[in-house]
Amino acid sequence: MTANDHRPMGERRFGRWNTLGTQTLALREIRRFTSVWTQTLAAPVATALLFMLIFVLALGDRRGDVMGMPFAQFLAPGIVMMTVLQNAFANTSSSLVISKVQGNIVDTLMPPLSASEIMLGYVAGGVARGALVAVAVALVVFPFAGVGIANPFWALIYVLLGATMMSLIGVLAGVYAVKFDQMAAITNFIVTPLSFLSGTFYSLETLPPAMSVISHANPVFYVIDGFRYGILGQSDSSPWLGALVVLATCSVLWVICYRFFATGYRLKS
Repeated sequence: MTANDHRPMGERRFGRWNTLGTQTLALREIRRFTSVWTQTLAAPVATALLFMLIFVLALGDRRGDVMGMPFAQFLAPGIVMMTVLQNAFANTSSSLVISKVQGNIVDTLMPPLSASEIMLGYVAGGVARGALVAVAVALVVFPFAGVGIANPFWALIYVLLGATMMSLIGVLAGVYAVKFDQMAAITNFIVTPLSFLSGTFYSLETLPPAMSVISHANPVFYVIDGFRYGILGQSDSSPWLGALVVLATCSVLWVICYRFFATGYRLKS
């Protein structure tokens, strides 16, 4: 860069998409979580299996059938998807917060990457972790519950949509938070309630009308419900409607994240 070149930080000289830079950032994010696979991949499997054991052994017989199927079969897809969502969120949010706390976020902002390229790199890492967790947890939980995959297309679509949505939420949280306790507050008071109050452990048919309306306003519900349709072939709402809701949510989140990275909000100071 010459002395007369005053380009903003991260701006490219040419308008072409920086494919190599985006791939490098995505690979960095993937290697970051695979290097500690016992924490990022094995631990979610153990947690999901514990959820299944506790709920099935403690409530299985008394709970009875849900949507015409045994409780364990109804529960299994929700447990898998809930684990996927939590890990996709954790990947992007923790990466950004750690970089900000350690002061090396500038290493990501300085290269010739646009706001969209940086976002895509982070989101790709979160989606990769979510997809790997989905496979690992499903291999353990589905045989335990005795379920297969009724509609592989919808199952895959909702894994990708759900992981993308929560990765973008993780980006927002990572940009906003400047300390680990702020991130913990976002996780405990926003992400966890959205996950637990999304139909993971119950069907909306059992809720009072007011609570059912509130649940339909939760985009995480559509991810859980759509994935359940992909696995079991049954759901509380149309998978097409759910896909549209999640796509719309992802679009809104993308625009907000883009604005944050384009302006350097809470990143350059």
